[in-house]
Amino acid sequence: MNLELLHPKNRIALIMDLIYKNGMTTTSGGNISIKDEDGNIWITPAGYDKGILTPKDIVCVRADGSVEGIHRPSSEFPFHKAIYEFRPDIRAVIHAHPPALVSFSIVRQIPDTKVIPQTRIFCGPVGYAPYKLPGSDELGQSIANIFKENYNSVIMENHGTVVGGSNLFKAFQRFETLEFCARSIINSQKLGGHKILEDAQIKTFEDQHIELPEAEETIYTTDEKLIRNEIYTYVKRACEQNLMISSHGTVSMRWRGDDFLITPTSLNRRFIGHTDIVQIKNGTREKGKLPSRAVQLHQEIYKNNPDINCIINTQPPGVMAFGISHQMFETRTIPESYILLKDIPFIEFGDHLNGNLTIPKLLSKETPIVIIKNDSVVVTGKTMLETFDRLEVAEFSAQSLIESKMIGNLVAIGQDEITELTNKFLK
Repeated sequence: MNLELLHPKNRIALIMDLIYKNGMTTTSGGNISIKDEDGNIWITPAGYDKGILTPKDIVCVRADGSVEGIHRPSSEFPFHKAIYEFRPDIRAVIHAHPPALVSFSIVRQIPDTKVIPQTRIFCGPVGYAPYKLPGSDELGQSIANIFKENYNSVIMENHGTVVGGSNLFKAFQRFETLEFCARSIINSQKLGGHKILEDAQIKTFEDQHIELPEAEETIYTTDEKLIRNEIYTYVKRACEQNLMISSHGTVSMRWRGDDFLITPTSLNRRFIGHTDIVQIKNGTREKGKLPSRAVQLHQEIYKNNPDINCIINTQPPGVMAFGISHQMFETRTIPESYILLKDIPFIEFGDHLNGNLTIPKLLSKETPIVIIKNDSVVVTGKTMLETFDRLEVAEFSAQSLIESKMIGNLVAIGQDEITELTNKFLK
């Protein structure tokens, strides 16, 4: 489904629903706009409940300044209009007060997006707009001046954030990715601070070129269709559980032998459909589709590990606090964590790119999950349910470890207890 074919009203209502339900704005806070091909600006209404917003509530400010709709346009309309005037390449703007980015705004700092390649790629460097009265022309000018310097993401001093994009779905990916970045950095501070990537490392990630020839013919068998449905279901679930965001994450599942199905590259994870999933058969890709950049890594994992049937690599904010701080992830906390996760090793950034076999050879029954520094967590299992359960347990454990730093010193399960767990559950 091409979501860009939806009417601007429907697109805005859809994205505001996602933002609200994912805790990135409040009932009264935030606004979204789209500038259409005729120069009209469609925008959320002033003073209206974001939790029940529908397409009929969206207001249109025509190019001639006339207003159409059952509500008044957002009081922040001036800065939306100013951004469009300064940046004709921007066709959608999102402003909200997501908690992590507000934290940066009230200490008057900006998050460093070099913590993970995708955050830098999607968000770029982040601009900073000095405080002005909300809803004022001065605020519009302040923000627009920063966008004029070719920033696409801006922290508003003591206010929140505003991002722009060539369409609303790209703006949302940028917005969600920036909040994820901010949340991961804040979590990492409780672990001692974060490390950033060098420009050369980010370029190495960007320069990946996975060349898989197209299959001449693709056969969709009943068992293949079942796998498509399972991948679709769990990608959607991962996004709903905040274990994956729209710009990050790959899920794959073994089909027959070393053939498998995998999520595509570039597409918004929240809107991936059954037909977007890519079949990889005999080293070829389904015709007309591009698999995830991680396809080579997944391919080698399946070849080297016949007991692994599912792989998820993603960036949940708790686990990634460890990934960007390079601090030990202690799984010997509660029985479930150790039973499902075992001890989690760290992999150096770059050892997962261009066919490197470090991860495929490290993964095993005893090592079902690894963390790649400043990149992602790779979780494996025999079934999709087992793999997803491991991912959830990893994120819950990470959050507990982070929060425990605020109340006391961690006391891990002792070796006698580990031996007892191993004898009962892991043999």
